[in-house]
Formats: sequence, structure tokens, C-alpha cells
Amino acid sequence: MTKIDCALGTPNGKHPTRALLLGSGELGKEVAISLTRLGVRVIAADSYADAPAQQVAHEARVVDMANADALRALIDDVRPNIIIPEVEAIATSVLETAEHDGVRVVPSARIAATCMDREALRTLASDELGLPTTPFRFAGSLDELKAAADAIGFPCVVKPIMSSSGHGQSVVHAADGVDDAWTAAQQGRRTHGEGDVSRVIVERLVDLDYELTMLTVSSVAGVVVCEPIGQRQQDGDYRDSWQPAQVPADVLDEARRIAHAVVEGLVARAGTDTAWGVFGVELFVLRDGTVLFNEVSPRPHDTGMVTMISQRLSEFDLHARAMLGVPVKDGHVALDIPKYTAAASHAIVVEGHGEAEFHDLDEALAQPGVDVRVFAKPKVDGHRRMGVALALGQDVEEARVRAVETAQALQVSIV
Repeated sequence: MTKIDCALGTPNGKHPTRALLLGSGELGKEVAISLTRLGVRVIAADSYADAPAQQVAHEARVVDMANADALRALIDDVRPNIIIPEVEAIATSVLETAEHDGVRVVPSARIAATCMDREALRTLASDELGLPTTPFRFAGSLDELKAAADAIGFPCVVKPIMSSSGHGQSVVHAADGVDDAWTAAQQGRRTHGEGDVSRVIVERLVDLDYELTMLTVSSVAGVVVCEPIGQRQQDGDYRDSWQPAQVPADVLDEARRIAHAVVEGLVARAGTDTAWGVFGVELFVLRDGTVLFNEVSPRPHDTGMVTMISQRLSEFDLHARAMLGVPVKDGHVALDIPKYTAAASHAIVVEGHGEAEFHDLDEALAQPGVDVRVFAKPKVDGHRRMGVALALGQDVEEARVRAVETAQALQVSIV
């Protein structure tokens, strides 16, 4: 068993464990809190100042993490023991170099690079691991895209191989929409590390019933899976999630099998025996009950914010423990809610331009079994997820309604 020796709880000592967060949004904020509770010194980096995690970390840095030179200089200055990628716009080649120099990347540099590249990830899942996926093809030009779309059939979905949160994604219903889909993919792609043109993936639009997130934890004790999380998305972004998702036993068994397989596959090819952390495995469930692998994030998942009320150890606590070499077993990922109870989260999305102020916290939290997290992002420019409401209920429907009611009771103004 690999054992990690971390110096913890020594903020003024000469040798505290130093963790560099690359990405300081709401998920990074919770990771920072979990790490600081365990005595880790956290340095939070992002492309803008006053990001949520920077408000709770020991140090804050503003840097373009997709710029290889800037990221290399940051790592040289901070001298971290652990690097934690919390966003996808990162120069992964620098992470590989840092890992080679003895810095631990969570879960590993190779896994981070694979998961942010849809082509590499889908090839691993489908061709190497034999997992069920939607029919797909790749294209590197408009002509190749036209041929791939014809082969897949319409309607189909076109995505850049490197993007997130639905950026650059299109549903194409007929051949005359392929040109626009190619343009949208190029405009929505991640611009660093791809050259002048982004390759795209073309997928058949399947008869989707619902989506699941399987939070899966790799630790020194092996791989374990949390209870399934149901979710609702809008415009490619999470809006609601709940746990446990009410799914048939055969669907749950297949979901767990796929989650185990993809995480174990990633860990096996990581090139390190410390490929530990939380993975958000995204699955499609079709109307006929078929379960398909979609994608995986090598970090806590936005839909997993529900675990802040549903589990004794949230996904952020599990991530912190796993990366520090603490064994995470089945009992650690269990739900911590009464029998015949469900939990839900509801994203608080604010529209406008300016700084968001929250009011009426007393009304929002007046009832037992509810909670809120305000992310404290510095400003809104259009629409932005600025908080999350959490709630328990006698069943999923009641929990979801209570989460929405809690979010609506929290008044928001733009100043």
C-alpha cells in the first residue's frame, strides 16, 4: 500500500504541505475548505481576482493557466507538493513536467489531459474498455464533418473535442445545418493547445430518458462509487440534482459497472500509483433502459454539490482525503440522511450586469432541513451561477421543491 507523508497543520512551519488549486470557482472553494480543515496550505489560482476559492485560501494568484509559460512560472514560484486542476483550460504539458519533477498532480497529469480531450477519452472508453457509448465519429475539417454526419445520421450532435459547459455544441437536424455546426464548434472550442482548427466529435442524438452522475472515488483503498445522482441541465449547465436517483436495480448495477470500469481504466494508464481523487462519471440512460457512458471529469462534479447535505463526507471532503492518501471505503461514501428521505440541490442563477447582493437569508433558512451556499463571485455579466440551495425531503419530488423554494426566498439584487 502506497503511503503519503504529509506535513499538516503547520501554517507557520518550514515544511507544510502546499496545494496549488488551478481554478478557484465554487467547486474549488469547497475543495480549499476541505483541505484547510485537514491542515493543508492552499494557494488558489484563477484568471481573475477575488474568485470564490481565493477568498478562503491562504494565498491567491491571478494567472492565465492555459499559458504554458505563465503556469510554469507560477509553479516555480509556489513550489507546491500537490497541484489540483479544477478547470479544463490548463496547459497540461506543464502539469506533465511538474509531475516528472516530483509534484503530485490530482489525480494525474495524464488523466487530466485525457479527460479534457473528448477524442482521447471516447477512444479509451469505447475502443480500449469496450464501454457502451452513443455511435460517434471524429472530423478535422468541414468536409470530414459532412461525411461523418451523413454516416451517423440526423439528428446528430456536434461538439469540439475540447470544450466545457456546452460551449460550441450544436444539434444538427439536417445536412444544411452542418456548416453552422462547424462554425459554432470552432467558436466555442478551447483555444489553447489545439492549433488553428479544432477537431470535433459527431454523435447520434439518442432517445434519452435521463442523465446520471456517478461520483467515483479512487484512493489508496481502491475504487468506490457513491449513490447515483439525478440531474437536470439547461443550456449545457447543471440546474438541479438529487440523491439518491430513483433508478431500477439493473440500471444501477450497469451504472456502477461503467463507473468502476472507466475510473479503473484511467487509473491503470495514469503512469503513477497515486492517481487518487473524485471522478464525476456522466451517464446517459435511454428510454429502453440502456446505460451509455458519456464523459468523466477528474474532479468533483457540479451536480455533486447535493452531497453537501446528503452525505457525511461531501464530494469535496472525499477529494481532499483521497489525494492526501487517506483510504476511502464504501462506508465513507454512504448517504447520511434518514431512511425514506431524499436530498436535492438547486443552482441559483443570476442575470444582469454588476455585483450580486443576497438578501432575506432569514426567510430562506427559516425551515429545518435546508441550506444555502453563496459563492461570492465578484460580478455577473449576463447570467452566472452564483449560489446553490440545498434541501431534504420525504422523497425526491419534495426535496427538489424545497430546494427551489429556498432559492426563491433568497432575494438577489444587482448593484
